[in-house]
Amino acid sequence: MPFADELIGDHAAKALVTAIRAAAPGTPLPTLRAAAKDLTGRALRERSDLLRDALLADLPGDYAAFAGTIRAAQQGSPPFEGWLIWPVTSAVATRAITDGSSGAFDDAVRLLAELTPRLTSEFALRVLLDHDLDRTLAIVRTWTGSPDEHVRRLASEGTRPFLPWARRVPALLARPEETLPVINALYRDESEYVRRSVANHLNDLSRQQPELTVRTAAAWLAAPDQNTPWLVRHGLRTLIKKGHPGALGLMGFAPATVEVTGPALAAAEVPFGGELAFTATVVNTGTAPATLAIDYIVHHRKATGKQSGKTFKLTTATLAPGRKLELSRRHSFREITTRRYHPGVHAVELQVNGVQHGRTDFTLLPPTG
Repeated sequence: MPFADELIGDHAAKALVTAIRAAAPGTPLPTLRAAAKDLTGRALRERSDLLRDALLADLPGDYAAFAGTIRAAQQGSPPFEGWLIWPVTSAVATRAITDGSSGAFDDAVRLLAELTPRLTSEFALRVLLDHDLDRTLAIVRTWTGSPDEHVRRLASEGTRPFLPWARRVPALLARPEETLPVINALYRDESEYVRRSVANHLNDLSRQQPELTVRTAAAWLAAPDQNTPWLVRHGLRTLIKKGHPGALGLMGFAPATVEVTGPALAAAEVPFGGELAFTATVVNTGTAPATLAIDYIVHHRKATGKQSGKTFKLTTATLAPGRKLELSRRHSFREITTRRYHPGVHAVELQVNGVQHGRTDFTLLPPTG
């Protein structure tokens, strides 16, 4: 992931000033110019918000005048694309809400669709969804038939329940079924860009509504195209890791009669920054072939002393009756930025088609030196 100054830095701020000056000749833009020099040390969203507020301050007036300037900037010769679009789309949404008229609101939703091919408008769309969910969704649903894949993706991505980097929309979380018409219309989209968003949207939905998610995925599998199996598998990934029976069943991992031995640890103590090595065996003791999703769960010690499990993929396999599968894995405890390790007692266990087996403790040693 690039640093904030590589995305919304001096170059993007200057490009925004140039584009707005060309669209509104004679406008001095003092606040925007000052903001462009005040980005250092700020996080990415803070930079976007700073430029948004400066743009609104330097272009006073009603929504129609503001939107006219933005549309003129789109037609101008300076490049009007890339990360400078984030503060622009946020300003469009903010000015429309401030205006208060239904005409301004509806036009703002449409303007976000016009801008999204230049850089996704998904973050600004959340502002309008939060202000009036029903009115916004009524327009968003029409985007599923757009000839532009960027607009179709915006319909799915902008309405995701847990869109990364974005503000939460309480009404979306309270009424998750409201976005089903959008993703139902797009799951067989010709664009992989759009389909990947739909899969992530479905995975978001699974965090609060697992049964609704499974029902939706089942309906898609009943009317699939060649891309539907991958999309459903990706959309159910969190439920699969959690061992949800319905999700596992859709993917062909029915309850199985197996005998699990292990995990057997190479050592009961793991050096800080080292590796946990373990082996295990799985035997199909049933009378029919068994299709297995085999994962392992590491129960990390938290700062409070309690443990929190995280599931990792191990393998999938189909075992004939009486056949044995031998497994081995080395799990790294190398320091990474996304997880902080705490010395003390941890645990590891296997998960076979959603059923846990053989939880075994081990100790992560303190750092040395």
